[in-house]
Amino acid sequence: MLGIDVGTTAAKVAAFGLDGEPLETRTVGYPIHRPRLGWAEQDANDWWRAVDEGVTAMTARYRIRAAGIVSQVNTHLLVDADLNPLTTAIIWQDQRCAAIAKELDGRYTEADKQRIWGGPIVLDASFVGARAEWFARNEPEAWRKARWILSPKDFIGAKLTGRVATDLLSGVRIANADGYLAEAMTDGLQERLPEILAPETILGNGLVVGTMDAYGAVFGTATTEPGRGMISCGTSLVVAGASTENVPTAGIVTFPPRNGLYVHAGPTQAAGDAVRWWSETSGLSIPEVFADAANGRSQVIFTPYLSGERAPLWDSSLRASFLNVSAATTRADLSRAVLEGVAMSARHVLDFVEQAAGRPMKALAFVGGGARSDFWAQLHADVLQRPVRQLRVHDSAALGAALLGSVGAGLHPDVETAGEAAVAVRATVEPSESNHLYEVYVGIHQALHDIHHRLNP
Repeated sequence: MLGIDVGTTAAKVAAFGLDGEPLETRTVGYPIHRPRLGWAEQDANDWWRAVDEGVTAMTARYRIRAAGIVSQVNTHLLVDADLNPLTTAIIWQDQRCAAIAKELDGRYTEADKQRIWGGPIVLDASFVGARAEWFARNEPEAWRKARWILSPKDFIGAKLTGRVATDLLSGVRIANADGYLAEAMTDGLQERLPEILAPETILGNGLVVGTMDAYGAVFGTATTEPGRGMISCGTSLVVAGASTENVPTAGIVTFPPRNGLYVHAGPTQAAGDAVRWWSETSGLSIPEVFADAANGRSQVIFTPYLSGERAPLWDSSLRASFLNVSAATTRADLSRAVLEGVAMSARHVLDFVEQAAGRPMKALAFVGGGARSDFWAQLHADVLQRPVRQLRVHDSAALGAALLGSVGAGLHPDVETAGEAAVAVRATVEPSESNHLYEVYVGIHQALHDIHHRLNP
């Protein structure tokens, strides 16, 4: 089985045995361009070169029976009818559309939001409607020529198969089980959106439509039974939990149900990206940051709001802070604070996920690049105060993509069955001590709210 994950910092193309055993992964990195404050862009041709290299390497070594794709979501690219990029891609971290998003959000009353989206939501800077409006206002020629506005996976899927399509789960805020939401559209958007197909549908050349990376990780962690949860710790962090209940809750996303099961989830803005920033700022390599943090004390609080925050606060004006720094504070204390701050952001989202689910998530799968660190897994267990499960496959989004491919190829009847067969627990990390700083962490946003908004109007 082949799983393609077009991520924020790299594309991963991973080969798995039919039982989910990881065989080989080819990872090809690419840059994020930040030409202005608050902007974050990528060249779609970098995605294509990275995926092409990985797929070529894997198909030369293995006989591929199934293939699927996932990608970063809330990243948007304009292309013409021949799939030629007309703009750089505005990625999910980008905040240039914050003012437009606020303008659009203000058009809806709470009653409107309840009727259209089923609960309280915030249209933020990553909302595709805000991106479309920004293109129309600031890149009018590209917008006029644009045939499609695509996510990375849909662009790559079209390049590999010649067919343009997306899936319902990737249609955040603009689609439900009945299709696109006419009331969520800005001028000219709907005619540029691809058709919606089930993620297991074969596009062509054995490749299925796929889905967003976060939901790929849901499948790749078997978070498909009530009470199961997961934390995917990559460039950003996503917390998700499954439940038969749906309690409308501000701050998180509840996906359309599959077979009566709701998945409630929330993405943060910076997880591994906060570690990258601290690595560059401190002059330590990333492995040295983790080694340094192991010698630090839990005294300083770090809020990882380097580019604002998404779930559960959805506030683009927030910025990161170190609090409770004293003359006795060491660099190791600050390194530890960065890792703990990310774990605290996970617990903050989890509080809202559990509210939406109407039940606790008693244990959580911990996956993504961050799960390679046993130390970080322990910090998460301590902050969350519940067991954390490290799985056999860290790259759960790529595994989820492969599992969708296996369903499309007829190897499994559905992705839930495929996940039960392929997902295995490597180790369970129990909480060793309670982290006493979390209650302070959750109060920082409100305490500094007015200051952040004065500094970053």
